[in-house]
Amino acid sequence: MSREPGAFRIVEHLQKLGEDIDASSLRYHRKRVLVSKEFTFDAAHHLHCYEGKCKNLHGHTYKVVFGISGIPNEVGITIDFGDIKDCWKTEIEPYLDHRYLNETLPPMNTTAENMVVWLFEKMEEALSSRECHEQQGARTEFVRLFETPTSYAEVRREWMIHE
Repeated sequence: MSREPGAFRIVEHLQKLGEDIDASSLRYHRKRVLVSKEFTFDAAHHLHCYEGKCKNLHGHTYKVVFGISGIPNEVGITIDFGDIKDCWKTEIEPYLDHRYLNETLPPMNTTAENMVVWLFEKMEEALSSRECHEQQGARTEFVRLFETPTSYAEVRREWMIHE
């Protein structure tokens, strides 16, 4: 059997746990690893004390990217992507998707710069109540909020804890 990279072949033997690989080999390392997941939402808002088009009620299709790090568990997973999605769906998205942000977010000017900090805080809060936080040390490392495809605001963990 050839194992050279790029060589096409049909797998003849599916690796079996306990026969071809031991459970103790599933975690390859104990290094902190960052995983990332992105979501989109549609929302309306307007800005106060701003002289430009954004002072009027308008909407965006926002994209938010969460970078979450942790130490992989015994099977090599830092945090399940499904757990990140669950945090998003239950703890964050209900405040945002198809909402008037000036009404559903805490009192603030709904700039991308303000919203990205709120998103960071909400994800940290959601992660802290999960098993992965305790066992793998899952934590939010960065959040990037795109207001348009070419314009975004970002916050990083080190800025949040050292400022």
